[in-house]
Amino acid sequence: MIDVKDLMDQPEKYRASQEARGADASLVDRIVEADASRRASISRFEELRAEQKAFGKKVAQAQGDQKQALLAEVKDLAAQVKEAEAAANAAEAELLAHQRAFPNLIVEGIPAGGEDDFMVVKEVGSPRDFAAEGFEPRDHLELGELIGGIDMERGAKVSGARFSFLTGVAARLELAILQMGLDLALENGFIPVIPPTLVRPETMQGTGFDVEHDDEIYRLERDDLYLVGTSEVALAGYHADEIIDVAEPTRYAGWSTCYRREAGSAGKDTRGIIRVHQFNKLEMFIYCSVDQAEAEHARLLEWEERMLAAIEVPYRVIDIAAGDLGMSAARKFDCEAWVPTQGTYRELTSTSNCTTFQARRLNIRERVQKEDGSKGGTRTVATLNGTLATTRWIVAILENHQNADGSVTVPAALRPYLGGLERFELV
Repeated sequence: MIDVKDLMDQPEKYRASQEARGADASLVDRIVEADASRRASISRFEELRAEQKAFGKKVAQAQGDQKQALLAEVKDLAAQVKEAEAAANAAEAELLAHQRAFPNLIVEGIPAGGEDDFMVVKEVGSPRDFAAEGFEPRDHLELGELIGGIDMERGAKVSGARFSFLTGVAARLELAILQMGLDLALENGFIPVIPPTLVRPETMQGTGFDVEHDDEIYRLERDDLYLVGTSEVALAGYHADEIIDVAEPTRYAGWSTCYRREAGSAGKDTRGIIRVHQFNKLEMFIYCSVDQAEAEHARLLEWEERMLAAIEVPYRVIDIAAGDLGMSAARKFDCEAWVPTQGTYRELTSTSNCTTFQARRLNIRERVQKEDGSKGGTRTVATLNGTLATTRWIVAILENHQNADGSVTVPAALRPYLGGLERFELV
């Protein structure tokens, strides 16, 4: 959630953020009004409670008819107190509802606009000229079938559309990618975690997902649990309602299976494994103090780029426009790999700085240290996330490293994870 106190102090900053997102800027005014109503309601309730307590002392000291008269007044006052308390609770709930509906305040300077308004930060590497090499590139599904690695037909038979079996070298390739990512994470102080993939609604909501209206989320109604689309969700909830030490950033690397309906993608990327309902992912998640967040975001992007460089594919980094950010992100960078058969770049990783948005919803704080070294109060921490590897990487590797006969050369960095295998041969 956003910081209401900060919004009250700087409403124009939040209005500008909403306008950059293409979202409803009038929500700022509704929060201001709701906060004023909450304050007035609480003040009224507290005044009546104080009057009720003072009246109680008078009743205790009174006798006879005077006491009976005072008791009648006390009864009326008690009804007013109860009514004022209900009004205060309703005002509190209204403010909270507006606060929960308000997306994170964007980082100043990011591109405004929607999906197509991103800014290219850099491009690394050049796409192969397959024409010059004398052959037409095959797409990842055809290549996967030729090397005996991707079976969409049996995936559909067993589970339905957008499910697959990864077999043989493709199954080994996915594990190799994830293990290489985990090794990089361990080198940089990440704690490996295999988290639950089913979470409670409060954890899903706390991370910033709209469980009531998000068609991408799988729900198990009988148990009121949700299948996660990223281990970010479980890792965000890991320290819910805790005070943690982030004098140094706490970094987790979550290895999990993920599930997404891809409900909004009908007819788009339905061939192969670009958009599937189930995939595996290695997700970085960081807790840190607010003043460390920007530097940690840069590090997350750097680690993602190291992975992309290791698999030797052309890629670009884009700064996502405000209107294309999710609810919880204040800034997000995507790393997109070149996909030869599509003639364009496609997302392989992303990294988001969620500032204090998720931690405020999940009540995750740090203890403030005073100048004299003693313990002070608490403040909300910042959270960040980023992907180190996922199933989709197979697409970029197969297409960019294919040979004319349909075999695929294994990138050198992955060979140690594949027993020294240099090439995926046709089966």
